[in-house]
Amino acid sequence: MTTSLYAAKPWLARLNDAQRAPVSPAPSLVHALRTAVAETPDHPCLAYFDGRLSYAEVDELSDSLAAYFAARGVRAGDRIAILLQNSPHFVLALLGAWKAGAIVVPVNPMYKTGEVSHVLRDAEVTALVCADRAWESYLRDTAADSPVRIVLTACELDFQSRDDARVLSFERLPQAADADDLATVARLRHEAPAGRDPGPSDIALISYTSGTSGTPKGATNTHGNIMFNAERQRTGLGLPEAPVYFAMAPLFHITGMVCQLGACLNSAGTLVLAYRFEAGVVLDAFAEHRPVYTVGPSTAFMALAAHPSCTREHFASFRMISSGGAPLPPALVEKFRAGFGPYIRNGYGLTECSAPCASVPPGQEAPVDPVSGTLAVGVPGPDTVVRIVDDQGKEVPFGEQGEILVRGPQVVPGYWRRPEATAETFPDGELRTGDIGFMDADGWLYVVDRKKDMINASGFKVWPREVEDVLYTHPAVREAAVVGVPDSYRGETVKAYISLRPGSDTDGDELATYCREKLAAYKSPRVVEILPDLPKTASGKILRRELRTRTDGAGSPDNGQ
Repeated sequence: MTTSLYAAKPWLARLNDAQRAPVSPAPSLVHALRTAVAETPDHPCLAYFDGRLSYAEVDELSDSLAAYFAARGVRAGDRIAILLQNSPHFVLALLGAWKAGAIVVPVNPMYKTGEVSHVLRDAEVTALVCADRAWESYLRDTAADSPVRIVLTACELDFQSRDDARVLSFERLPQAADADDLATVARLRHEAPAGRDPGPSDIALISYTSGTSGTPKGATNTHGNIMFNAERQRTGLGLPEAPVYFAMAPLFHITGMVCQLGACLNSAGTLVLAYRFEAGVVLDAFAEHRPVYTVGPSTAFMALAAHPSCTREHFASFRMISSGGAPLPPALVEKFRAGFGPYIRNGYGLTECSAPCASVPPGQEAPVDPVSGTLAVGVPGPDTVVRIVDDQGKEVPFGEQGEILVRGPQVVPGYWRRPEATAETFPDGELRTGDIGFMDADGWLYVVDRKKDMINASGFKVWPREVEDVLYTHPAVREAAVVGVPDSYRGETVKAYISLRPGSDTDGDELATYCREKLAAYKSPRVVEILPDLPKTASGKILRRELRTRTDGAGSPDNGQ
């Protein structure tokens, strides 16, 4: 149980009346969709390049998919995996699966055979929805060693006519004999089966963790978890009626699922889709559709800022821009605001708490901790309690570091068929995040780093985030990641990987010297390696794990390119 220190919720003073007011979410996004259909059936629900689908059309097309699943024997509670990029097919399949009473398993299209195979077997997936190219190239063989018995394929050239070669650089394939075509099935206009609408306690998603450490586990996001955060977004962001959202984050990721798709459908807004992130395509979509809200990782904003055609006008329509899924360096926030106008609003969440559990309230700016230079990720909502505890589980005072724990309506009940992992991560229903952070007396939450990423250099603790934030203040640095590497003398030493901004010219020695001028000697990287790009998850989070595996393990001062 919480004690009075954090249960007093000092962050409530940071929230306005609308943000503090109780919410009564709809039971599910299916219910929210039907409300929008009843009120504004002709309003655009999805925009995909030059294609548009109204709320009535999305409802009818997803009804037909639900009827297809039911006719093929999908029962309530069965799992349907969706492995697609940001296209209308994803939304239609998602809603169709939920209308059939099924649980959706969103799968990262960047997953390789072994990763997909693990998900299909672990979730005991009955039906698979995927791109036709993926089915032909590797998924047919992958699914053969799984419980999958129903396959719908999609050509993501459907529902638009531009075929933008920057992202849609493929051709239609002949329909596979062992799969059905999603668009064809959807256009049959069959009615959804009766009596299968989900309730708040039903599992909506089995969302597999990114696997940055260990085998991915499936978090069981309920419809209630999703709708709580979607409703808090609707009531708390102060966006106009029927807002236009741009889906920068992938929809298969919990941030895109809840903060873009969920919040948009719950607001009867229009969701702009652009297949996958490509900076030029995204900027063109901003200019054409004039969205008022988007959320993406800091790496996406770095890429947009580095694009030669990016101007302030591209962001003129936005009422709010949020960042999540990857650390947001304070230097990037200021550079972006100076160059393009918007203040990037920080946020913090995990798959296990259905995206946000803290964010910077509209109209406020996140403070920067004067000691560590860390940018606050925001404050919790009125229904959420965030606590900071030490290694023994005892609460620490405001300002002291410890593990971040979260309790609230957005926290999932556990992991799919992993009772031991559930008991360890969700004791008494409270999420142990594995992140190290602290909270100040005003309720601002600061995330220092992942517990497992701490570097022990000669007995000194080094948090990679602190070193990365310094690197981001260098004008030549586009991306930065810091890891610990074995060192025969220190046990571990600090190594930095960076990519450069276009047109910049520097080397590892110069960057190492820059850090030594701003950090204690034990925190400064002994090695700086420059790469064209840093490896990332599909959500834009830089993969420190992959960078650790590429190191030669030596702490030598070879800082060359």
